Amino acid sequence: MLKHYHIRDYDFKLIILVVAITAIGVMAIGSAKESLQSRQTAGAVFGFFLMLVISLFDYSVILKFYWIMYAANIALLWLVRVAGVEAGGAQRWLNLFGIQFQPSETAKILLILFYAQFIMKHKEEMGNFRIVGSCVALFVPSIYLILKQPDLSTSIMVVLLFCVVMFVGGVSWKYVILVISVAVPAFVITLTLILQPDQQIIDEYQQRRILAWLYPEEYATTEAYQQTNSEMAIGSGMLYGKGYNTNEISSVKNGNFISEAETDFIYAVIGEEFGFVGGCTVIVLLIFISIECIMVARKAKDLAGTIIAAGVAVLVGFQGMLNIAVATGASPNTGIPLPFVSYGLTSLVSLYIGIGFVLNVRLQCKNDRGVSKNEYRIDRT
Repeated sequence: MLKHYHIRDYDFKLIILVVAITAIGVMAIGSAKESLQSRQTAGAVFGFFLMLVISLFDYSVILKFYWIMYAANIALLWLVRVAGVEAGGAQRWLNLFGIQFQPSETAKILLILFYAQFIMKHKEEMGNFRIVGSCVALFVPSIYLILKQPDLSTSIMVVLLFCVVMFVGGVSWKYVILVISVAVPAFVITLTLILQPDQQIIDEYQQRRILAWLYPEEYATTEAYQQTNSEMAIGSGMLYGKGYNTNEISSVKNGNFISEAETDFIYAVIGEEFGFVGGCTVIVLLIFISIECIMVARKAKDLAGTIIAAGVAVLVGFQGMLNIAVATGASPNTGIPLPFVSYGLTSLVSLYIGIGFVLNVRLQCKNDRGVSKNEYRIDRT
């Protein structure tokens, strides 16, 4: 499983970017809720260790166990449904051997890995309806179990990941056009229906979040309360912010106007304390991480490596933008973590694992002559 790699092939840029944004997250969490800072730091160290270990193992060998990954993912999501830990009206966590974690976060990485191998084995048949239908059928159990937790925000993220993986995997354009032609009008019709008072499509609290986004004045003291205060916090930070761990009485964070600021609304803490400069720094780091992953995807030695790197790029980039959109009022409140920044050990460690696979894909990338670096070294010897 281990190969002979050269240190010059290691993607240190990606590591520096990931460590930098994690450091910002640890600082922001310490300001939002100091008691959690040490746990997030420990999670970052553990995740970093796993990333380094995974980066040295040949992903092609690991992917041979893709059916085990698929079964493990379904089993964990099913266990959440039958024996999960409930909190805040949702049953999303699992406690095994004293360790509590969120399987819907690990599902994102496991699904990327599974489809990377599954699609590569059938890459010549991606225009075949039977294979495309199999991909969709295999995806249904995961998305169903996540939706039932209920976790609409993660469901949206997982669906997007699936679409990107299928597109990168080479699904025929006729299916892409078919999906778009059905999805766009279906989205408009569904949105219209869920805004009706007696709708049964989504849960009532999810409908209220959408209405609060559309009519914030009417929900200013209820569903729109956190988003409105988040926007105030970010705006009050102005250019350079109020300073790290500010003790200003006027601080939105210090006034406890945002509950659970260390998770979904951590960007509000960054905007208030580090200002426009700090907020832009986080956005730039997320973009650079995504671009670096895309660059790795373009040079991967095989389709599986391309899917892995592209999937992680979308996971970091889109999830980051969605979280920031919620914090700034550009999107309904979805309750999704900011990658590498929000408090949450499952999310943090899962993302580091994903980056570890991207690093290994980078170590085995093709050279300018289109030959895998390891193959080239073998040929010369």
